[in-house]
Amino acid sequence: GAMAGIAKLDLPINIVGLVSLTDNRPGLDAVAPGDVITMYSGDTVEVLNTDAEGRLVMADALHYAKKYDPEFVFDFATLTGASAAAIGPEGTVCMANDTLSAEIKAKLFASGNNTHERLVEFPMWKEYGELVKSKIADYKNLGGPYGGSITAGKFLEVFTDYPWMHFDIAGPAYLKAPVGYRQAGGTGVGVRLMLDFLSNY
Repeated sequence: GAMAGIAKLDLPINIVGLVSLTDNRPGLDAVAPGDVITMYSGDTVEVLNTDAEGRLVMADALHYAKKYDPEFVFDFATLTGASAAAIGPEGTVCMANDTLSAEIKAKLFASGNNTHERLVEFPMWKEYGELVKSKIADYKNLGGPYGGSITAGKFLEVFTDYPWMHFDIAGPAYLKAPVGYRQAGGTGVGVRLMLDFLSNY
């Protein structure tokens, strides 16, 4: 939706969209708890929970994005129930690495307010990174019972080396009943935010 809007608005920007999709289903080739897999980056990951499969393909996409030498990268994912539990459908949890400028953050938050796709930033303190380190691999795909949305963000951060912000849209991505201008079902959250941000960047 965002890419279509950018094209229709004929925005004078060079943007690349990467779509890393997966689902969680049984099968002989499915990843199983306890597996250690090698990521596109070459890092190894201990799979503790196969329901945390989205972050595995997202991590590969983030590493792949390095080939474009990007000015910045934003990812949107219905990544964790923890983010939905924290703030519900009223906003989007976001996290950024320390190379994303305060100016870009401020513009993103302004766009969130302009479009009523409000952002709530969670911390990315280094201590959270310790929770995704594995004893038998480089990392594990689950951080533990606390700070679930943050540890998921810290896992993704490992695969970035450019200014980056992660948007966990699990709360507002899908509604069971209409709320304001948002209809029931998929809301397209993030599209309005990106179009406003990029139109004013």
